[in-house]
Amino acid sequence: MYDIATRKRALSLVDGGRSLNSVSRETGISRHAIRSWQTRIEPLPRMTGTPIRDAPADPAAYSYLLGLYLGDGCISEHPRRTGHYLRIACADAWPGLIEECRTAITGAHPGSKVYLAQRQGCVNVTSYSRSWPYLFPQHGPGKKHDRRIALEPWQQHIVDDFPWEFLRGLIHSDGCRVTNWTTRLIGGVRKRYEYPRYFFTNKSEDIRRMLTSTLDVLGVAWKQSNAYNISVARRASVALVDAHVGPKY
Repeated sequence: MYDIATRKRALSLVDGGRSLNSVSRETGISRHAIRSWQTRIEPLPRMTGTPIRDAPADPAAYSYLLGLYLGDGCISEHPRRTGHYLRIACADAWPGLIEECRTAITGAHPGSKVYLAQRQGCVNVTSYSRSWPYLFPQHGPGKKHDRRIALEPWQQHIVDDFPWEFLRGLIHSDGCRVTNWTTRLIGGVRKRYEYPRYFFTNKSEDIRRMLTSTLDVLGVAWKQSNAYNISVARRASVALVDAHVGPKY
């Protein structure tokens, strides 16, 4: 019998691309045992919620990555069914976001390798691991806004602990910070005034509700601009979001 830490280390080595033979030689664990662990979910100690095989190594990084995934992420199975790819689409215009996404992936799941796949106008920050379906149980066939999206209790616990990171991930994926302007007549002279605001646009009602619930917890005032758009425009609330989120770069 092997303890949870030993099993987790062996599976992490395999998830990182090592062969069963090399992991077996390094750890002294038989290939049969390692293979059997790969076919079932190993319960790990958790504070709450559904057990998963691999707990996020850095909950703060995971909270940010979860926001990115809900906005611009997807998970697909390897053609040989040996594992899964996590892909987060990041626009070329935001090189800082691309690097932050890469850092969040390695922070949340250090055993996984990360590479960049260039596409027209964007980069897919991609990582291969058998653990991604467990870490992101929201994956499934079809578009997110065509199916129910809900956090598992263990995910909600992480979001509750790191709400700003989660909000930052959501805004960095499907949000933006813009400068609006208006004019006012003062003393017979029309003057132009500019003011910043944040927008978040997503077709999924469930994901929009996750955003607004987090804003409520953080004391950020918001309003729904149209069917798919959430706006943060009050000066104090914009300043608060600026302090913890800021624009993409």
